[in-house]
Parts: sequence; structure tokens; C-alpha cells
Amino acid sequence: MDHKKHILPIIIFSQFFCTSLWFAGNAVMSDLVINFGIDVQALGYLSSSVQLGFIVGALVFAILCIVDRSSPSKVFFICAIFAAAFNLGIIWEGNNLMTILGFRFLTGFFLAGIYPVGMKIASDYYQKGLGKSLGYLVGALVLGTALPHLLKNFPQLLDCNAVIRTTSALAFLGGLLMFLLVPDGKYRKYGSTPDFSMFYVVFKNRKFRSAAFGYFGHMWELYAFWTFVPVILATYISLHPDVAFSIPLVSFLVIGVGSISCIIGGYIAARFGDKKIAVISLTLSFVCCLLSPLLFKVNSEMLFIAFMIFWGIVVIADSPLFSTLVAQNASPETKGTGLTIVTCVGFAITIFSIQLLNGIAQSGENTWMYLLLAIGPLFGLLSLREKET
Repeated sequence: MDHKKHILPIIIFSQFFCTSLWFAGNAVMSDLVINFGIDVQALGYLSSSVQLGFIVGALVFAILCIVDRSSPSKVFFICAIFAAAFNLGIIWEGNNLMTILGFRFLTGFFLAGIYPVGMKIASDYYQKGLGKSLGYLVGALVLGTALPHLLKNFPQLLDCNAVIRTTSALAFLGGLLMFLLVPDGKYRKYGSTPDFSMFYVVFKNRKFRSAAFGYFGHMWELYAFWTFVPVILATYISLHPDVAFSIPLVSFLVIGVGSISCIIGGYIAARFGDKKIAVISLTLSFVCCLLSPLLFKVNSEMLFIAFMIFWGIVVIADSPLFSTLVAQNASPETKGTGLTIVTCVGFAITIFSIQLLNGIAQSGENTWMYLLLAIGPLFGLLSLREKET
């Protein structure tokens, strides 16, 4: 029996449910400020603590070669349980800033066993058409990331605690679906023992290195942009008092629309090539960064929101394409570890860009600071210039 037809939808839904944990803390930030007396400037620290946890988790997974030595579906399930449990921790009544950051760190740690592992599972099932498969998978990540903002848009139905409980319940369900319905793929290759030289060996491959560096440039911009979308929207409203829109709802639209671009990008790339479409997406994203200071001067609510949605489309469209290029240029025995290492480094980079913007934001409204996000796409584009041999 061909399992492919039902495997991909299950992986997609599992990824969607579990990654709703990622920005759950950000979505309820205003409630955390009120309930626990947290400084509103803690937004950057909330995001960075999840990223730092993810990095540490990814390092542990990579060093121990867990994904290459164990059943990826079991790893995914166990990590989903722990991530869901620690996500619930942020609504504990005895919380302070440090405990909340600790719970977000631990949630991020176990997300390292969800996002890259989901990509590994997909690559174990799909060699042909991997780009399209990862397009759906990253699209699920994007929609999951945006979901808490949508939930927060209905305060009359879901308060802060309900948003957190909902995302934790979804994560548990996602892990259970993966465990029960997704066995190991037929292209799976088992690794042997932990190999510390892997961090160096995987980057000796020129094509792998080029794809990885392109991904690193993309990541410099992506999570900093996602983190500051509500801040950008709030800044625009403060500069244009006559404007009135729902920040949670528009945040969901700006982030969530990227799920569509990931899927469409995968199909376009299947025809024109992953690298070519990744370069186009990265270029358009670079242009958005350069135009960002002018964005706040636009005296049209519709034009402003349209630009933000366009930025949300192009900022993520290349992500599954880079993951595809990385997976295709890694050896089968090290694919899981290679994906984890690259993802780990990419998320380490996000901490620097998030904290850079957070530090500038604390000094007051600086509409020019998003120009700094252009550094990433520029680096990625330069890395991808190397010609094929």
C-alpha cells in the first residue's frame, strides 16, 4: 500500500498543531504584562528565550545524532508532549519574568524535536517533489506560528489562559497523530554513533554550504520581522491616530499569509528550480527591508496593510526552498543531523537580530531600525551567487 497520500497531510497537521506553541507567549504578551507585572519591553526576551531553547535543543539532538539513530516519529511525539507541558507553565500563578522565560526556553528546547524532525520525516518519504512537500510543511509552521495571534483576536471567547491551553492541547494532538499514523519512511537511513566532527564535515560540501549560508541570511530577517510585526503595526497606529485596525488580526494575516506563499513557491520551484525561486524571494524581501522606513509615512491604511502582507509573503517563501537545497545536498546518513545543525545555527542568528531591534526599540520609536534586517538577505544573496559546476 502506498502511504504517501495520507502521510503528508498528517505531517502537515501535526506540524501545524505543534508549532502553534512558538509564538503563544508573544500573542498573550499584554496579558502577561498585566498579570505578572512584566515590562512591556520583555517581548524581545520572550522570543529570544524560545529561540535559545530551540538552539540548545538542536545542539543536543545534533551531537547525540538522535534523529538519525531513533524513530523520528517517536522523537516528535515525546517532544510534543514536553513542549505542550512547558507551554502551560507560563500561566502558572506563581510566575515572574524569570520563570516565564524558563518555561519559554524549555518549550523551545523541545520544539527542536518537532520542526527539523518534521522536515526529516518528510524527506524520508519524498525524494522527488521534496520542495513541494516541504512547502506544505513550512506552510504549516507559518500558520501554526500565526495561530495564537488569531486566537488572541477573540478575547470574548478566549482569555490568556485559554489561548495557552488551546495551543498545548493542539500540540499534544499533533504529536499523537505523528506517533500513531506515520511510521519510518522507506528512504530513511540510520546513523551510527554521535560524531562531533559532523559540525565540520557537513559544511565541507560546497553546495550544502551555499544553501546553508543562504538560509542563515534568510533567518536573520525572518523571526525578527515576525516578532516585531505587532510593534510595527502599533507604531503605525501611533503615527496615524485616525487609523484603527485590530493588531492581533492583522498580525495573524501578515504572518499567516506566508503559509500560502510557501506552498505556491514549492510548485513554482518544481518548474523553475529551488535556487532560482529562493533568490527571487530573498531579493524581494531585501527590497521590503530597504523600503521599511517609508512604510510608516504612508497615509493609507489599506496600502500599509497591503505592503505588510506582501512582506509577509516574500519573507518566508524561500524557507522551504532552502531546506530542500540543504536536504538534497546532504548525504543520506547525515541528512537529519545536517538539517538540525543548519536549523540550529539559523535560529542562533535570530537571537542577535531580535535583540538588536529590541535594544534599539527600547530607546524610543525608530522607524528606520528595520533597515538592519536587510543585512541578512544581502548576505544570503551573496552566498548564493556561486555558480553550479
